[in-house]
Amino acid sequence: MSNNQYREELIATAKALATPGKGILAADESTGTIGKRFDMINVENNVDNRQKYRQLLFRTEGLEEFISGTILYDETIRQSDDDGVSFPDVLRNKGIVVGIKVDKGAKPLLGTDGETFTQGLDGLGDRCKEYYDLGARFAKWRAILRIGPNEPSNISIIENCNGLARYAAICQENGLVPIVEPEVLMDGEHDLEVCIKTTQRVLAYQFYALQQANILLEGTILKCNMVCPGKDCQKSYTPQDIGQATVVVLQRTLPVAVPGVNFLSGGLSEEQASQYLNAMNQYAKETNSIKPWNLSFSFGRALQQSCLKAWLGKDENIVVAQEALLERAKANSEANLGVYQGSNNENANESLFVSNYTY
Repeated sequence: MSNNQYREELIATAKALATPGKGILAADESTGTIGKRFDMINVENNVDNRQKYRQLLFRTEGLEEFISGTILYDETIRQSDDDGVSFPDVLRNKGIVVGIKVDKGAKPLLGTDGETFTQGLDGLGDRCKEYYDLGARFAKWRAILRIGPNEPSNISIIENCNGLARYAAICQENGLVPIVEPEVLMDGEHDLEVCIKTTQRVLAYQFYALQQANILLEGTILKCNMVCPGKDCQKSYTPQDIGQATVVVLQRTLPVAVPGVNFLSGGLSEEQASQYLNAMNQYAKETNSIKPWNLSFSFGRALQQSCLKAWLGKDENIVVAQEALLERAKANSEANLGVYQGSNNENANESLFVSNYTY
């Protein structure tokens, strides 16, 4: 890795993404997934409406105060705003780093009980080169692991974590900072202790795989699940419980060299995601815990849900929708700093959970 021509750029990009007080807007929903979001607000899923909605997001005035990077989908990185400015340039003009989803989705992992592996390594180098030329400077690849009676299996952890390591190597070779995303799903009845043990096991192997692949950790960002009980768990836990569990798991598994962790929301409500992130950062400050990484957010649903419901596909609602986006971005910025006081917006408490979520 020491001979990589992009070494210094990768390190600088990762540091920019890990800027305190900022996080990542995940706007990389596939055409099918954004269609499901549009269905909820009775908006037709077509190219024009997708362009109009992404323009609404990216043109939001002041977005750069709280957002360091934005993840795009293949269609979106090739689109432009109504003035003919490419979406990557719209974001770069705000000082927001452009990212791109590069995996090709999950497929069944044969020989397991319904587990999956993520595909997309074939041709990835060429895609990364093209995305770099289009303005991207980081990439995202999601691997899915679930908790069950015998899950995640060893083969699932090995295949998915090694796949993430190969993806990371290809990205760095082509100038893109890899966001490494091994997600342990919230599906199930398991308690917090089970998630602690499982997430710790997954992350321990993930960083072993990255080391074996000679990945430049200083030019890498981790995106993982918050350590939470299963959606159907009968026990109750406070945000402080979640915050402490998550920080402790990271202390046991995450190398100091990684500049930042940008958590996924995983189907948590907008408010839950913010409260849990805030609790992590408060726990670290109040207990003087070792926390060498920036703990922030890389949210899709937990940043966009209120925005979508305010927009409803109507031009006259663009400003109020942008205000809703900014409200959630600011809330998560404060959570990253451990100073979030909570929201009185009832919509922010709406569950966003989808079983076996794909996008």
